[in-house]
Amino acid sequence: MASESLVDSGTRTNRRSRLLRELARDYQLHLIIALPVIWFIIFKYLPMYGAQIAFRDFAAAKGIWGSPWVGLDHFTRFFESYLFWRILGNTFFLSIYTLAATFPIPIVLALSINNANSRTFRKAVQMIIYAPYFISTVVMVGLLIQFLSTSVGVVGPLMLALGMEPVSYMGRPEAFQSIYVWSHVWQFSGFGTIIYLAALAGIDPELHEAAIIDGATKLQRTRFIDIPGIMPTAVILFILTLGQLMNIGFEKVYNMQNDLNLERSEVIQTYVYKIGLTGIPRFSYASAIGLFNSVINFGLIMVGNWIAKRLGGTSLW
Repeated sequence: MASESLVDSGTRTNRRSRLLRELARDYQLHLIIALPVIWFIIFKYLPMYGAQIAFRDFAAAKGIWGSPWVGLDHFTRFFESYLFWRILGNTFFLSIYTLAATFPIPIVLALSINNANSRTFRKAVQMIIYAPYFISTVVMVGLLIQFLSTSVGVVGPLMLALGMEPVSYMGRPEAFQSIYVWSHVWQFSGFGTIIYLAALAGIDPELHEAAIIDGATKLQRTRFIDIPGIMPTAVILFILTLGQLMNIGFEKVYNMQNDLNLERSEVIQTYVYKIGLTGIPRFSYASAIGLFNSVINFGLIMVGNWIAKRLGGTSLW
């Protein structure tokens, strides 16, 4: 027994010394990775301590631990609220609509650009579709409001010229979701296209050369080489998108909101902001709703990863 303990102690010592040597040898790399790790711990993990206020009747004067524990009362109040199904429905519909519209378009654009014969044309199209990504959200919403205005915009005078009555689309609840989604497609499709183009660039050119020798058409090469080649990237991005499915862009939705379209534009993020930071703040209630939203996102990314792993073998973990 004594000899075994000495062997175990020697093994641990050797491992520790080997680890210290590796750290000393590659200290530059460890310093580089230490910065994002520290940032992640400070801004992502430490704030989890405050999530407990969702289960307390939080009062700033009493602090987190001094506030009384109320359990699931705030969650129950939200579930029983007359706004619950409307807000949840708006969030789900806008999330699914955004996913359905924005996910396939970058893939189609990347495949189309990759198969274009003219290099100049490919670069020009990439620049044109990528440029809107650099427009800030506030500027984007301002452009939408001005463009769709019945008085100073383009749509109003155009409808008058066609003999139609101008319509204030920003004030129509049924038009809000489509305006949000398709402006999002215009602004962010270029960024997704760049990712898929990078994945296409990693496909072995010899596969295309062999296919050309065998007489494969460009469409066949796209179907049997390009699409399978980018599928792992598409699956990973899809899983990551599922994990953020319920996190509708607060800034854009909030800036597009008005009293006329509130019926369709009120989502979980805007509702949490209003009850948590405007008027009389209800921190615990807002935290409970935000935590509920995060739990749904966590469940979606787990389910998406499990399905992807079962179907294709590609997953995050």
